[in-house]
Amino acid sequence: MFDQLETITHRPAPFEFYTAAELWTDPHTSKKMLAYHLDGEIDVSSRRGAFIDRSASWIGSHFNIGSQTRVADFGCGPGLYTTRFARLGAQVTGVDFSSNSLGHARRVAASEQLRINYVNQDYLTFTTGDRYDLITMIMCDYCALGPTQRQQLLSKFHTLLNTGGAVLLDVYSLNAFDRRRESISFEPNLLDGFWSPAKYYGFLCTLKYPKEKVVLDKYTIVEAERTRVVYNWLQHFDLQTLEAEFTTAGFEIESSLGDVAGATFDPASNEFAVIGRKP
Repeated sequence: MFDQLETITHRPAPFEFYTAAELWTDPHTSKKMLAYHLDGEIDVSSRRGAFIDRSASWIGSHFNIGSQTRVADFGCGPGLYTTRFARLGAQVTGVDFSSNSLGHARRVAASEQLRINYVNQDYLTFTTGDRYDLITMIMCDYCALGPTQRQQLLSKFHTLLNTGGAVLLDVYSLNAFDRRRESISFEPNLLDGFWSPAKYYGFLCTLKYPKEKVVLDKYTIVEAERTRVVYNWLQHFDLQTLEAEFTTAGFEIESSLGDVAGATFDPASNEFAVIGRKP
């Protein structure tokens, strides 16, 4: 038992393991994640419906989205933004890991007769000959990626954008990092059955990496037939660090925002957003 607890509480190197597929492709957890996405009253997989309405409206206005605009949403989930962009007349592509989420997105598009190209793929490996005027990545997805993955993704964005095209994404701030605390917890059926339809025992170790400004929520799920570990990494940024990643990838920073609904940048906030332009 001692050795098992040592393994459960072991502190890996930052971004040593990447287990995103465990959340988004597992039949049970992907259904749970979709349910969170579609609950417009909570901020879990997606933000509240009222915020998404306001955000999509601001994005449409700020980027002058219309019939000649080509938009790609990375990590599009069940199409909460892609659907709204398509309603504005844009030519829209959505890329996501989860077949469950994309199934919902496609049904909505079909019911409204919206032409949206949905791609069921890890956006880190997504390639296309298409070029876009705007790429969005919303709900701090960028923070779940390690440094090498982030640079590869920004390089991909640079390639996929037309000259003058823009990237809009949001991230967690250093204020959010400071507010997190290390902890260890144990609970039967942790998160109310989120991880499995059968009985299981769940351990959650929250670990902080002060030098790297990274938080890890490490879930160890013990079932009758298997034990698995899911690593939920969250990189936190200050404005200068994020801007440096963009400029290294060839972007110019157009503006810094409080959120993806156009709020004024607030240095005391838990989140912020940036717009990068391809010169």
